[in-house]
Amino acid sequence: MYKLLIFDWDGTIIDSAARIVSSMQSAASDCGYEVPSDDAVRNIIGLGLPEALRILVPGITDDGITRMRQSYGHYYLGEDSTPSPLFTGAQRSLESMHQKGMRMAVATGKGRNGLNRAFAETGLAHLFETSRCADETTSKPDPHMLEELLQETRVKASEAVMIGDTEYDLEMGRRAGMDVIAVSYGAHHIDRLKGFDPVLEVHNFPELESWLEAQGAFG
Repeated sequence: MYKLLIFDWDGTIIDSAARIVSSMQSAASDCGYEVPSDDAVRNIIGLGLPEALRILVPGITDDGITRMRQSYGHYYLGEDSTPSPLFTGAQRSLESMHQKGMRMAVATGKGRNGLNRAFAETGLAHLFETSRCADETTSKPDPHMLEELLQETRVKASEAVMIGDTEYDLEMGRRAGMDVIAVSYGAHHIDRLKGFDPVLEVHNFPELESWLEAQGAFG
């Protein structure tokens, strides 16, 4: 059974979609671009920021990306007060799975500064053996960040599972040769995720923990 659980962060562990949307819309307005719709922003959640901005703002220049990144960071990391709570049951289940000996990692479209801040705010850093961020490697859905995590942890692709809420997460997992688990409560509708043949469609963290226990994941 699985030796390593690899989690996406935004939309899987933390309910940050509303804050991402609000911050991105404020940044676009400040930089003089057309303000994207809520759905347009939700669609790019999970990608690295440069890749996301090229979709949201067609034809954006490198200078424009720099300005948008700075403005987005200004709002998301400080100015925007939209709540970003942990999903129901996330902390308890993650702590429980860690105590049962499950190895866990994070593969996220966030930058390292953003993930470190999120780790500090949630107090969850100690639960994860390692992590990869989009500004350290190749953006989802390229499987490179997963391949790096597998190499670091010395776990085979067949022994790991990618858990996420977007097409980018599941495509990345499949391209890395992993099983994937789709969460139904995040940025992309569950119907968009079914085409990646997830081994499980999960609706909350306790359900995920129970399924893994039934599969013998905790020894």
